[in-house]
Amino acid sequence: MCGIIGIVGKDEVADRLVDGLRRMEYRGYDSAGVCTVKDDTLIRRRAEGKLINLVRELERDPAPGKIGIAHTRWATHGAPTAANAHPHATGELALVHNGIIENFRALRDALSARGRSFESETDSEVVAHLVSERIEAGDSPQDAVAAALPELRGAFALAIAFRQHPDLLIGARLGSPLVVGYGEGEMFLGSDALALAPLTQRISYLEEGDWVVITREGAQIYDAANQPVTREIVTSGASAAAIEKGNYRHFMQKEIFEQPTVVAQTLRSYVRQIDQSVALPQIDYDLSTIKRVTIVACGTSYYAGMVAKYWFEQFARLPVDIDVASEFRYRDPVLEPGGLALFISQSGETADTLAALRHCKAAGQTIAVVVNVPTSSMAREADLLLPTHAGPEIGVASTKAFTCQLAVLAALATHLAVVRGRMDKAEEAEVVRHLTEVPACLNAALGYDEEIAKMAHLIAPARDVLYLGRGPDYPLALEGALKLKEISYIHAEGYASGEMKHGPIALIDDDVPVIVLAPSGPLFEKTVSNMQEVRARGGKVVLISDWEGIADAGEDCMAVIEMPKVHPLIAPLVYAIPAQLLAYHVACIKGTDVDQPRNLAKSVTVE
Repeated sequence: MCGIIGIVGKDEVADRLVDGLRRMEYRGYDSAGVCTVKDDTLIRRRAEGKLINLVRELERDPAPGKIGIAHTRWATHGAPTAANAHPHATGELALVHNGIIENFRALRDALSARGRSFESETDSEVVAHLVSERIEAGDSPQDAVAAALPELRGAFALAIAFRQHPDLLIGARLGSPLVVGYGEGEMFLGSDALALAPLTQRISYLEEGDWVVITREGAQIYDAANQPVTREIVTSGASAAAIEKGNYRHFMQKEIFEQPTVVAQTLRSYVRQIDQSVALPQIDYDLSTIKRVTIVACGTSYYAGMVAKYWFEQFARLPVDIDVASEFRYRDPVLEPGGLALFISQSGETADTLAALRHCKAAGQTIAVVVNVPTSSMAREADLLLPTHAGPEIGVASTKAFTCQLAVLAALATHLAVVRGRMDKAEEAEVVRHLTEVPACLNAALGYDEEIAKMAHLIAPARDVLYLGRGPDYPLALEGALKLKEISYIHAEGYASGEMKHGPIALIDDDVPVIVLAPSGPLFEKTVSNMQEVRARGGKVVLISDWEGIADAGEDCMAVIEMPKVHPLIAPLVYAIPAQLLAYHVACIKGTDVDQPRNLAKSVTVE
């Protein structure tokens, strides 16, 4: 997860910029850079690897100036070289970027056709050229940024410094967080309060679509319609700087809304848009020889593994076993030589999962780990580390870690399909295209938050709730039920839609809401038949589908929740959003402790 900091200062800023980057090292990165402005000159220093390399570069070749921006980056579009590190620069400006520009290829082609030259492989550089092109045509920095932002699709946080304006920075956000810091005669931009904690405790959180012009005198914030707006200045507090809820009521709510950003950051570590391919971390063995995959996990991570089973078997034609970690060792599983044992965990310290990992390692399995903490026990013991970049997840009920796990698993399934000869280059490019659509689709799904909040009162009085789904939406039904149980304390169960008639239908009456996750597609008609069975027995249905599905089957439902129409591959990521939001709003209505529900812990380190 990249980090941004910018300073319009009274004194030299390079050291403070580096200190801000240091406070964001927990996010993970493999290159870093700074750019200052002095005497109408952009002074840029970048380095591959850890921050100490940038510090040494600055010792050899300082970057004087009282205004500047800095960045830590995860390499995706090309190797982690200085040329690909941020800040990116043109003759007029320097820019740092978090997030992903989904339409960068089309923008880059158009800019190249107009004579613009690129020095990196990143998606971020196109933004620098879009803004620079307008400045060179005579626009002010403000007008240039206002004109360029609507051309960008995806998720982004931006900080831009201008060669001819040594007292001005512009920031913008859509799907990626950015905060403004207020000092005494100086101003700041940062990815979060932690980055700015040593500099100021007075901050404003930019809202979705905001952009801001900062000078030493203050900040002028504009909304997505380019109208001046005021955002509340709050006190971050030094002790609260490490982990902030920002404007959100709960950490869980914040983490739900972070998903476009963190999923984009995760995908950037696996998807190479330059050549439309999926790339895994460097490994020293051939995954094409894998004969069987054994997936082991607990709770929400287990449901991510269930989705992955569909993907691995569909795309890679690779047989998959999946088990909950607490049961795995005790059934004395048969582990074939040449197998891949895949473990999924947010913390990397879950006791049952770690014990299962060691069991598989002793049995000669190749060990792969999808984990959010790259220094955890599981990460250290893995043969193949597949990190998610969700950042710290404080809410006990996992949200952003789940969707980031799905993103990594989709990339792994694609890679396995390619190396096993089950997916050609054109098919891989098609998968990459759909994966890069995910952040924008998550943003669109979050846009229905208010509608979900308004209908949550229909679910809150229930004592029992059933969730139904088919195919990869079946694990989503299980996950939705788990979320509702965890934080609202309502008994909920998830079922495969076709299993209703094999028992659960006996529970149906007008006091048991049935939540149906059913994007339109090949399995939709069968799910509609199951909905009709529920209605015929007086059951109340909440349908979560796209506009096409709602048009076909939304009539007579207690409520409908519309989602964007998406490719089936990415539907599990998108449909996680309404399941999470519904559970969250029901819990808020019931007044439970959303972030720390009773009897639960974030990381289960005992069996």
